[in-house]
Amino acid sequence: MHEPTSSFDTVVIGAGPVGLACALEIQRRGFTVCVVDKGALVNSLVGYPNQMEFFSTPELLEIGGYPMPTNHYKPLREDALDYYRRVAQAEKLTLRLYERVVRLEGEANHYEVVTTKGRIATRFVVVATGFFDVPVKMNVPGEDLPNVSHYYKEPYTHVDQRVVVVGAKNSSAKAALQLLRAGAHVTLVVRSAELSPSVKYWIRPDLENRIKEGRIKAYFNSTIQEIRPTEVNLATPEGLVTLPTDFTYALTGYRPDYSLLAALGITTQDDAARTPTHDQETFETNRSGVYIAGTVCGGLNTSRWFIENGRYHAAVIAAHLAGEAAPATPQIIQPVQLSK
Repeated sequence: MHEPTSSFDTVVIGAGPVGLACALEIQRRGFTVCVVDKGALVNSLVGYPNQMEFFSTPELLEIGGYPMPTNHYKPLREDALDYYRRVAQAEKLTLRLYERVVRLEGEANHYEVVTTKGRIATRFVVVATGFFDVPVKMNVPGEDLPNVSHYYKEPYTHVDQRVVVVGAKNSSAKAALQLLRAGAHVTLVVRSAELSPSVKYWIRPDLENRIKEGRIKAYFNSTIQEIRPTEVNLATPEGLVTLPTDFTYALTGYRPDYSLLAALGITTQDDAARTPTHDQETFETNRSGVYIAGTVCGGLNTSRWFIENGRYHAAVIAAHLAGEAAPATPQIIQPVQLSK
């Protein structure tokens, strides 16, 4: 049980890879740091599909100078989960998990982060909340039914089931292929005329060939109109189509938690991406002493920042807090090897 009030120089909101990178860089400069997250450590990665392979090689996912040990050319979800846990433990980061941030009170150097478990006094706040926790809704009847999900984990519960996958990008493509090979009857629904150009070059031909074979039925230029317990209505170029369906994966993307940003006093710009207001050089927001890092910096443009480039925000923010010049290149501090 946490005390009603505790005090740290900096509170980092979000215990994902970028949040952890921020915490360790700031802590290495002599500040006390607390990392708060409404879920588990690296909660977004916990929500990724089992055995998911990252598109990046290990060195592009590393933080704090710690090498990522893996037997794979491209790490799996499980490799990353273990790696970030070990980094957090090696750096002795203070973690407050399963604790939701409600709002931010006070002013620079005298803030209080109000959570569901108490208050944390702090001088500075870094928001590294990513975007994976808030799905982009289709806003159609039946979207909240128990046989509809915006998150895909694994295919094995769908043997001989009729499954609709909505979306045109990598997550939808991989889910459709895995479901097919696990014995599901798969239909892919794509709003545009073709698969997204962002689908990886080794995934695209596999999916396109399965569609040509007829093993995956695909509806392009089509959208979900209504979901019912045993069927789905589609609007297609040929008119309304009703599909018998057991389960629907609406893999339609994700967005930052704008309600949290508003509760923290962070405004957004009047642009198409609803970009959170921040200094492009320091990542300080419109609220003095409050910074953003990682994917959340791009607003709805969630493809601008990833772990690979967002992790470098950590050194920039830490340098600004310490009154140092912004690093021209990423600062690498060689630590001891991670213990098993």
